[in-house]
Amino acid sequence: MIDQKLIIENPTLIQEKLAKKGCVVDFTPFLNLVNERKELLLKVENAKAERNRLSASVPQIRKNGGDVNAIFARVKEIAAESAKEEQRLNEVENEIKNFLLPLPNLPDDDLVAGGKENNVPIFENGEPQKFNFKAKDHVELCTSLGLIDYERGAKMSGHGCWVYTGLGAQLEWALLNFFISEHLKDGYQFILPPHILNYESGFVAGQFPKFIDDVFGLENVEPKKFILPTAETALVNMHRNEILNENELPKKYFAYTPCYRKEAGTYRTEERGMIRGYQFNKVEMFQYTTEEGDMPAFEELVNKAVSLMKKLGLTFRVSKLAAEDISASMARTYDIEVYIPSMNIYKEVSSVSTAHDYQARRGMIRYRDKSTGKIKFAHTLNGSGLATSRVFPALIEQYQQEDGSVIIPEVLRPFMGGLEVIKPIKK
Repeated sequence: MIDQKLIIENPTLIQEKLAKKGCVVDFTPFLNLVNERKELLLKVENAKAERNRLSASVPQIRKNGGDVNAIFARVKEIAAESAKEEQRLNEVENEIKNFLLPLPNLPDDDLVAGGKENNVPIFENGEPQKFNFKAKDHVELCTSLGLIDYERGAKMSGHGCWVYTGLGAQLEWALLNFFISEHLKDGYQFILPPHILNYESGFVAGQFPKFIDDVFGLENVEPKKFILPTAETALVNMHRNEILNENELPKKYFAYTPCYRKEAGTYRTEERGMIRGYQFNKVEMFQYTTEEGDMPAFEELVNKAVSLMKKLGLTFRVSKLAAEDISASMARTYDIEVYIPSMNIYKEVSSVSTAHDYQARRGMIRYRDKSTGKIKFAHTLNGSGLATSRVFPALIEQYQQEDGSVIIPEVLRPFMGGLEVIKPIKK
């Protein structure tokens, strides 16, 4: 949630920032509510002060033999009037909150406006592969190698699902184990969160109420619950409604979960196979930091995702996203995108983002400044480390050989029982 003080102090500037995200907003109703709140607070405080003054005068009036009934009657009258104003004050506070909740996070100043067309690659690793033989796509390779059973996946669940089989299941698990081992080396704490979350978790992440239809909700369950679309939704709620000590920060977590998304894509060539599905595996990195620790943490998360890709030996790039292409809750995002040879395009395998204090305000996630004792909102950051559903097909395509086999990257071999090459199944 945006700090309302920023809007009050410079509504025009905040309008301009939100416009970069494609959000056009008129702050007039909000500012009117802020002014009404100010007037109501003054009336409520004055009424309280008057009641206190009158009540304090009762002992002296009694001592002097005076009649206090008129005093009590006036106190009761003031209390009744004040109760109406306090009720309206609560209504105004709720209206202000409801105005702010749908607003997206403010993009960082250096982000350009617009969508995907304005994203800028800032780093490239390797050159797109050029094969001296007729290369296959990952669907054909995964089928001929016995790694994925697309037909039975569709039979079990429908379009957008698949089954890992044999060495395919082992390779998927090898990727996950490799990611986990690297994060443990870097001192991150391993978390296995619940996959079914409550409404508050989606609210704090910034997905609810606006994007509630994008997740798989559980029917006939009260209170409302849903299946997580990403482990970020769980990890950002680890310290909801808590006040941490600054000495505890940064907190560095990572989690493995399947991710469940409603949008499984289309039948377009660029979304064939595993490129986009209802369910996929992901290891998610997450940090809670101070305001000063925000950007160093962002760089660390980007570098960690880049390191994983380099160790896998994959061709990829890092892109800085334009303001309208980052998610509503985030202020800054870099995408790590792997090259898919058969499609001749790059596909995202990790989005590293900072929400600054946007999510923390929604979840009342705070810390106590060790030098001043002042309570401040934490900053939250996340990044995939990594999602496998695009790493897997990219790896299969980039490492394919003329005989139809696929070389296993060296860093994965310890998790594959030392296997170096996956060979086609003999029919």
